[in-house]
Amino acid sequence: MAFQQGLSGLGVSSKALDVTSNNIANASTVGYKGANAHFGDVYAAALNGGGASQIGIGVNLAAVQQQFNQGNITTTNNPLDLSINGAGFYRMDKAGATTYTRNGQFHLDKSGYIVNDQGMKLTGYIAQGGVITAATPAPLQIDSSAIPPVATGSNPTSSFKGIKANLSLDSRATTTGMLPWGTPAPVAGQPWTPDPKSYNWSTALTTFDSLGNPHNLTMYFRKAATAGDWEIYANVDGTDAALSPLSSNALNFDTSGKLTTVMPLNISIDLNGINAALGKPVNAAVAPLTFDIDLTGTGQYGQAFGTNRLEQDGYAPGNLVGLSVGADGVVQGRYSNGKSFAQGQVVLANFTNPNGLLSMGNNQWVETSDSGPPLVGAPQTSSLGTLTAASVEESNVDLTAELVNLITFQRNYQANAQSIKTQDQIMQTIVNLR
Repeated sequence: MAFQQGLSGLGVSSKALDVTSNNIANASTVGYKGANAHFGDVYAAALNGGGASQIGIGVNLAAVQQQFNQGNITTTNNPLDLSINGAGFYRMDKAGATTYTRNGQFHLDKSGYIVNDQGMKLTGYIAQGGVITAATPAPLQIDSSAIPPVATGSNPTSSFKGIKANLSLDSRATTTGMLPWGTPAPVAGQPWTPDPKSYNWSTALTTFDSLGNPHNLTMYFRKAATAGDWEIYANVDGTDAALSPLSSNALNFDTSGKLTTVMPLNISIDLNGINAALGKPVNAAVAPLTFDIDLTGTGQYGQAFGTNRLEQDGYAPGNLVGLSVGADGVVQGRYSNGKSFAQGQVVLANFTNPNGLLSMGNNQWVETSDSGPPLVGAPQTSSLGTLTAASVEESNVDLTAELVNLITFQRNYQANAQSIKTQDQIMQTIVNLR
């Protein structure tokens, strides 16, 4: 009698319902990957093989395969929430044990580590001084300490030192009727600003000393009597008494309007003299403050005065005010002085056979011999996906399909139960034979 076939059908139908019910239960679980029940038919094995009249003896559950296709991306209000668009898993650490997940709901713990809801630490490449240096993944920890100031001309990570300026000087300007430079005459110990009629154009920016104190540097440009030449002067914090003059550093331009003066120019600011002139106490900042002014690219053409580029490499001290994560996984710390520095870089791991991973619950997997070793790297490299901050990846469960599966497996269960009932009726008929 075929009770065995019916019983096996009831068993796998029940397990298929379990798989479907688990999918439905996790339809709102971030990073969850739905699973499918795979079935296999069962035949009796014989030494002499099977024949054309071989009849199966039922069905078994061959495997439960998770589907690692992409889930929808939903935005959140947490800048440390991350979603992966593409292949890869986050690499998590807890007491030295490594697990992998697609759930990107992260936050900071009391020690500054980026962790998930179970306290597992997100791993990545460590940054030193704002530069990603480590090549071995380690738990990412956010340094919330303030960053010290950097004096103008002393930034070790800047592509230039001091001031970088690119200006457009008007070749049509004239010195006719202009007052002499130094009008009105500076008065010792008093702030001084030249008369606008003594120069053609000016531009200003803030520079910083070694303690992060700001100093306003204004550069004045005056058309010289010699064709193609310009004079350049400077004023710091409203006084020129403490500034090495730039008037001897004339800017020379050829007949094409290109700058021919060798760059950079050098400037030296007597900070103690400035404080004395303004009646401020002398501090411990390095004095004098010296740096270069590079005007490479500045031209003299028949167009209005303009500033194309004006920047300097110093900055004031700053406190950490926010975090952001780029598509490449770099965690940037944003500071109150407007600067941003890398705090680390999130790494991703991929596997040759993700279905070989062993599920540990809480959206965590561990590698096995079936999955193969992890292939670890930065996002957007090799086959690894891209990160999106302030978002999470939803479950990839299709609720409509799962509800249809419920109906299908329920019918399968009923049909197998009917098979057993039919066999029971046949057996009862046999028993009743006289």
